[in-house]
Amino acid sequence: MKLLQINIATCVLVLFIAIACRDAASKNSSHTSSKESITLSGENLRRAMALTDSAIVAHFTGKEMAMARFYNPYTGVRSEEKGSIWMYTSAIEAINAILHGLEAQKSEGDVSLYNANFERYVQLLHSLYENADYYLGTFELTSYTQTRKWSVYGVNRHNVKGAAKVAGIENVYDDQMWLVRELIEAYRLTKNEVYLQKAEYLTEYILDGWDCTRDGHGNEIGGITWGPGYVTKHACSNAPMVSPLVWLSELYKNKPDEITYNFIDAKDNKTRQTILVKKSDYYLEFAKKIYHWQKEHLLREDGVYDDMMGGCVPGTPETEIVNGTVFRKGIVCRDRVGPAITYNSGTMLSGATDLYRVTNNEHYLDDARKLADASFNYFAKPEQTLPGYYTYDTSGFRNWFNGVLMRAYVDIFPAYDNVEKYIDSFQKILDYGYENFLFKGVLPTNLLAGWNSEHDKNNTEAMFSFAFAAEYAVLSSYELQK
Repeated sequence: MKLLQINIATCVLVLFIAIACRDAASKNSSHTSSKESITLSGENLRRAMALTDSAIVAHFTGKEMAMARFYNPYTGVRSEEKGSIWMYTSAIEAINAILHGLEAQKSEGDVSLYNANFERYVQLLHSLYENADYYLGTFELTSYTQTRKWSVYGVNRHNVKGAAKVAGIENVYDDQMWLVRELIEAYRLTKNEVYLQKAEYLTEYILDGWDCTRDGHGNEIGGITWGPGYVTKHACSNAPMVSPLVWLSELYKNKPDEITYNFIDAKDNKTRQTILVKKSDYYLEFAKKIYHWQKEHLLREDGVYDDMMGGCVPGTPETEIVNGTVFRKGIVCRDRVGPAITYNSGTMLSGATDLYRVTNNEHYLDDARKLADASFNYFAKPEQTLPGYYTYDTSGFRNWFNGVLMRAYVDIFPAYDNVEKYIDSFQKILDYGYENFLFKGVLPTNLLAGWNSEHDKNNTEAMFSFAFAAEYAVLSSYELQK
């Protein structure tokens, strides 16, 4: 009996030691994994800052921050052509992403990078916004509900602040949207009220472009054209606004602030009405409207998004007279035009994620999961360029477009960890380019193929350099989030 008791006791002891060893190994593995994530996060952030600093020196000149579109690190020549406001905004995007990364590092207890860099990037952010006024101009616009003067950002830079051409096709709504996104980010990072005021003003302008004319059933036609001078409704002039509207709704949650809402009466489909509504409700409802318009009209059978709708109506916007007043006429054509481009799916993925986060509506989460999988299956080509790497198309402006998709994968990660593989594909591409092709602080357009042997053909886009930097900064925050 004693022998039996001793054997049982011995077995219990062995089992206890085994469990303790297993738990210790698990904790040690978790600790090692955590340390690796923190180390990778710091490395990603340092690379983001290095790329950004090099791009600022290479592409910007003078206190007025004039941005050269191209720079060749082999010849040291920057182009005479200036970057558009969209390209200019890519620098702001990179800096905001870096500021987020610095705050994340600080929250994890490493204040060294934060203390050494946060304030200088805040100052650079301020300088960029101040000099964005070289793209600013004023014009009068007749929209679906009113005629009003607006001061917005034109496509092209002027040599005098506030004097840029912005009428007709000289400004586009999506340029304002990318600025709104970064203005809200800048406000959340710095608490500078000027950024929020500018964001809301541009938001008001953008939503004035929503086609609120009604069909024969009293339903809004919906959609925002590419710009006030266009008749096509693009994925890029709708989806990028969904997330910023959700963010604005959150900023005004439980606050009494109101805003003027212009719309057309559904009873007669003609009469223009104006009411005051709570900002929090207004912004969230518009986020939902824009999201559902794009999903209804531009979602493809393969699960990604087409480029635009309305190619059947060439020409310029038409007007109509209602009760003696001139208004813009609604656009009713429904033809769709491709191709599918990464950022059009990326903005909808981020939008669905943000809408799910604030509404807890499972339909948005279901949309986001399906779109995450469909977009990776469609856009990521396994081993097309190098064994062990996925290839994303880098033609045209797709380097920047691809970064929007990567950010969307990071957005959905907390609710759908399947995207870890998708995010890792970007990390590997960036690292390969950085470790094999970085030249004088600059990366080539194709991170897997490298530089052209003919050095005079190695012009790099400013917005690509900032896109790579922004990706690294977003990945830095993501590693700590994991």
